[in-house]
Amino acid sequence: MAMTSHERVMTALSHRKPDRPPLNYFGPPETTKKLLEHLHLENHEDLLCYFRADMRYVSAKYVGPKEYSGDSGYSSGGTDMWGIPWRSISNEFCTYTEVASHPLGEITTLQQLQEYPWPSPDWLSVSHLKEDIQSINRSEPKAIVLPIGFFYETAWFLRGFEQLMMDFVVQPDIAEFIMMKITGLFKEVAIRAVEASDGQIDIVWSRSDVGMQDGMMFSPELWRKQIKPWHRELIEPFKQMGLKTRYHTDGGVTPIIDDLIEMGVDLLDPIQPKAKGMDAENLSARFGGRISFYGGVDTQELLPFGTAAQVESEVLRLISILGSNGGYVVAASNAVQPDVPIENILALYRTASEYRY
Repeated sequence: MAMTSHERVMTALSHRKPDRPPLNYFGPPETTKKLLEHLHLENHEDLLCYFRADMRYVSAKYVGPKEYSGDSGYSSGGTDMWGIPWRSISNEFCTYTEVASHPLGEITTLQQLQEYPWPSPDWLSVSHLKEDIQSINRSEPKAIVLPIGFFYETAWFLRGFEQLMMDFVVQPDIAEFIMMKITGLFKEVAIRAVEASDGQIDIVWSRSDVGMQDGMMFSPELWRKQIKPWHRELIEPFKQMGLKTRYHTDGGVTPIIDDLIEMGVDLLDPIQPKAKGMDAENLSARFGGRISFYGGVDTQELLPFGTAAQVESEVLRLISILGSNGGYVVAASNAVQPDVPIENILALYRTASEYRY
């Protein structure tokens, strides 16, 4: 019997086999536009339905001072509510945003940090969420995901990457204050969102990259001391509410996956198969049945340079390994870029949506 999207995702995250693997799509506007034109569809929701994607996303709305562009310049550009300025960078395929400067880069004392104009949770409204989710679920219940924010990355956006790394070792009180302010706001807004949704949010999604192609950005010991305690604040309260939790980090993070499991992370996103230790066989052998996996369909080589037949074969292989006992959401290993051939994207979603456990 066919499951609803909500049932499918929640079954997989409980390490049981659903009717088919859950699916998710994520790409920049340029990729989405290309797909909509090719498939003669009108909007993003039409595309998600075409792909049979099972997750939908809701967020707080920025209602703060008009001098800021929004809650994160990653999507809005300009100067965001943290005071971080962003600039647009384009290549032949896409336009992205990147941090232009670090407003806390020259701070030397805690008093200066205390005097900084930190944003307020009241700048983010959640009053619309209940109605938005009811609208999303009108045709069929979906798995509703609430993104929390880039908690550790916002810290280095504010401070500068090198300086924050030095702070962790030389000035831990400064690093601790910054992490406290960021995670405190994200946690408060997420709690308000869960309450405002009246139980309709299913998954709380924390985000921040701590891995690279060849391993962690820093030692696992430093991560456990300086980052894990703050990340725990964005996991445990929601687990206690009965929600599922998802965490996004790129790169090779196998040294801390046991920690993530201990903290209560249900879904690790995304699986970047070319990164050290992140191949499906290793992940399944070491962590299968204890955490669920998202992604894994390689965006570095396979999707842009492979054939549709190779994509189909890899999707089936990943399902057989990562989804052998449920616990796998099929998706690309990162955003699907506009240079990926359309036939490869279609092969990914056709193969997974037609698969039956």
